[in-house]
Amino acid sequence: MRDVLAAQLADGRQLGAAVAVRVGDREVVDVWGGHADPDRARPWSGDTIVNVWSTTKGVVALAFHMLVDRGRLDLDAPVRKYWPEFTNDAVLVRHLVSHRAGLAAFREPTTAEELADWNLMITRLADTQPWWPPGTASGYHALTYGFLVGELIHRVTGSSVGEFLDREAAGPTGADFRIGLSPADNHRVATLVQPPPPDPAAFHAMFAQLNPVALAVLTNPVVGPDQGNAGYWRAAQIPAANGHATARAVATLYGAFAGGGVAGGQRLLGAAQAERAREGQGACVDLVIGDAGLGGRASELGLGLWLSGKDGHYGPNPRAVGHDGFGGSFGLADPEAGLAVGHVMNLMGNVIADDPRKMELIEAVYSCL
Repeated sequence: MRDVLAAQLADGRQLGAAVAVRVGDREVVDVWGGHADPDRARPWSGDTIVNVWSTTKGVVALAFHMLVDRGRLDLDAPVRKYWPEFTNDAVLVRHLVSHRAGLAAFREPTTAEELADWNLMITRLADTQPWWPPGTASGYHALTYGFLVGELIHRVTGSSVGEFLDREAAGPTGADFRIGLSPADNHRVATLVQPPPPDPAAFHAMFAQLNPVALAVLTNPVVGPDQGNAGYWRAAQIPAANGHATARAVATLYGAFAGGGVAGGQRLLGAAQAERAREGQGACVDLVIGDAGLGGRASELGLGLWLSGKDGHYGPNPRAVGHDGFGGSFGLADPEAGLAVGHVMNLMGNVIADDPRKMELIEAVYSCL
């Protein structure tokens, strides 16, 4: 693992990065290198944190499953049971966590700055007409997922997602994972960088052929390093996309799904509930990722995590699960191998899923088992 990460740093495909691996509940890899800023003035250190974008979603799913396990949420209840202002009776709790609610994008023009206004976001989503009949297909809820699942968490606990995770998961396990960053932590946050696509014409052509749902998800609003590096973004509760973490924190919390509910020596949820996260909700060509990132190939979501499947998105075990973050970060959990992996970085790639650096690291992990 060290050699693969070192090679990626040496050939310029990484600026700064870290990777961590846990087997069982034992840390076996925790390595980092490179720089936390584009000027290469700040070396990446063991406590450097970075925005992990949608890798955050797997940790939000952990919070969700903890509440299902405690009997606070019912997967098959209508969302309105917990959120009375939510207008669509056809949307079930399981639809929100599995990207099948039909609420993948905002219908109103939305700015990146507005994402920091929790009440505005949940008010809009509570009234949004679904883009497709709920439960009939998956369509990646890139930004809306965190508000939808997060509001359920808020309704039943009275806490924000970030507060709940800090109190119930990250704090007890010692995982350096935050949603809603304190200004006191800004000095150790890596700066995100995204180079232009290698083939701008092909990149723009891809956007030109997107279906209306995918286009709305990816452009309303447009987010990238400029937003991710901004103070308002770091401080906000945007649980689909603004978790800040070390690689070891990602591996620790994803480890709950690999270790029968135990992470960092703490039982966060029961083994049966940890297993339920892998409950496939139906393979299909995702209306967003299938069109924009997987070349029309079918994939399958469990309850909050993607299944590795026959294409091996998270290694050779088709029932391993994980989640990619925009630009290349990822978390992986393989219960059969007792394996959890976290990777974080600041030089963002230009593919939506299965960044080549990710796939190299996963191949290296499994070659060691």
